Amino acid sequence: MNSQKKKSLLFVLLCVICWAFIPVVSKLGQLNLDNYQFLFWSNLFSCFVLFIYIIASGKLKNFLSYTKYQIFISFFLGLLGTCIYYLLLYYAYAHAKGLEVLVIQYTWPIFVTIFSVLILKEHVTPRTYAATLIGFLGIVIAVSKGNIAQINLSNLYLDLLVIIAAGTFGLFSVLSKKYNYEPITLTSYFYISGTLFSFIAMCIFSKVILPQLNSLHLIILNGALINGLSYVFWILALKYGNASFVAPFVFLAPVIAAFLIVIFFNEPVLPAYFISLFMVVIAGLLSK
Repeated sequence: MNSQKKKSLLFVLLCVICWAFIPVVSKLGQLNLDNYQFLFWSNLFSCFVLFIYIIASGKLKNFLSYTKYQIFISFFLGLLGTCIYYLLLYYAYAHAKGLEVLVIQYTWPIFVTIFSVLILKEHVTPRTYAATLIGFLGIVIAVSKGNIAQINLSNLYLDLLVIIAAGTFGLFSVLSKKYNYEPITLTSYFYISGTLFSFIAMCIFSKVILPQLNSLHLIILNGALINGLSYVFWILALKYGNASFVAPFVFLAPVIAAFLIVIFFNEPVLPAYFISLFMVVIAGLLSK
């Protein structure tokens, strides 16, 4: 393995470790805050970290050169990927079993495939159909906990929210590919948009409160590292290695996250969850 690939591997593993902590941090961070408040403060810290990175990397001129149209597109994508997606996801993690949410969350690569066909007009292959079918079956197993005849209707609402969240992130990913702007500055606009729209949502559906000291460290961790620097790690991983090399490592995140959920929250480990997780990972790899 050459030095470029080693750098790529290092950054993608750092990114995966960050993403694996999303379920744990989002659940713990909402002990004193609701999903609107937690998202706003996290997005605010993400903006701060990314803006520092822009200045340090000499990209401020590029950041200020965006046209009104580019800013509009960036804000719309930010609404999808850093506001709606996380609002639904954080709400689900706060009110449902973490393992169940995790499985459904990582169907987003399947939605990427579907929207790539519909929006980018990419060619449909047998692997695409296989990935979609396997991913769908994985969702059914997770929702039914291995027994389709006993689907818990009280959880169906939350599961549907996670499916919508996964679809939203899939749409966000495909549209981000369609509008191929400079990645670091684009990500910064995403989080400015996310901060603005999550603030509006917080004012309408919740209330503005300052985080307590016992949750502040989780907000900083989530905003600065898990949501902020993780994007930088991902971009650097793609810079030093091909997408085909780094993409499969993404599916280490839900595997690590599953074990973290069990360790931190002592959730009951149902075989159905791990069967579903395996099917979703396979579907994601097939969809690449």
